[in-house]
Amino acid sequence: MTIRDDRRKAAIERMADHVLSQGLGAATLRPLAAAAGTSDRMLLYYFADKDELLAATLDRIATRMIARLDDAIPAEPRKPFPALLEQVWAAMASESLRPFMPLWLELASGASRGLQPHHDVSGRIMDGFLTWVTVRLRPEDDGEPAQLAPLFLASIEGLYLLDAIGRSALADSAVTELVSLTQSRLDI
Repeated sequence: MTIRDDRRKAAIERMADHVLSQGLGAATLRPLAAAAGTSDRMLLYYFADKDELLAATLDRIATRMIARLDDAIPAEPRKPFPALLEQVWAAMASESLRPFMPLWLELASGASRGLQPHHDVSGRIMDGFLTWVTVRLRPEDDGEPAQLAPLFLASIEGLYLLDAIGRSALADSAVTELVSLTQSRLDI
């Protein structure tokens, strides 16, 4: 690895910390350069443009989130849908994962408006989470993990949206109902 690669990697780590704590609104070139401990010109020496810089930073944040999810919920043993739903919902409320969720909503909002690199990065993050869920779901009589994982993602995303807009009691109630429905459907 070259000195340039080392400095680029260190800059990404510091910018990831900055974006995670300040949000995407603070992800303009000068604040990112300050967070990285360099000038905006020098920062562009390490990256082709701001989109590449932001994509690398967001990818790093996503990698951190998946690592924390891995720590909270190991791949084995595989779990039935309702058990994994409860575990992921509890993990999302933890101090370890809570800071990632508002940033996810900002990223998804930008993607819905067609902004780049928001659209591409959020797609990669969702693909990664889909794989993460698929690996952890136990095959059931009426559904394979690859079939159940999209339903799982839609459930978690909807639950988090309810929570984010101040309807956490409604989200918790929905988790209870989803667990009950899927347990009876899967006959667990």
